[in-house]
Amino acid sequence: QVQLVESGGRLVQAGDSLRLSCAADAGTFRSYPMGWFRQAPGQGRDFVAALNGVSTVSTFYADSVKGRFTISRDNAKNTVYLQMNRLIPEDTAVYYCAADPDGEYTRASDWGYWGQGTQVTVSA
Repeated sequence: QVQLVESGGRLVQAGDSLRLSCAADAGTFRSYPMGWFRQAPGQGRDFVAALNGVSTVSTFYADSVKGRFTISRDNAKNTVYLQMNRLIPEDTAVYYCAADPDGEYTRASDWGYWGQGTQVTVSA
């Protein structure tokens, strides 16, 4: 049973930092690449970041967050993090954790498992 549980979303001001967490079951965490997507109201689900590997990790970012966001993993806690710095109002969205991509990392439809999402709101 794949379980992905996001947490950490809240209301912040522009320029603030925030860290999202995605707790996964151990099997999922060690078997699949994992990623973050976000969905603003009325928009599609957009790729934010992804990583693969357990001991040696490769990371991938959307251009819109490169240099501001960092994806990482804690193997002891079966948790993936998204550290978000210098937040801007355009970062406002529901953020989703995902696992098990089958194809393009940037395409939401290629990911097999999803969490329930956590709301991030950035005020100007």
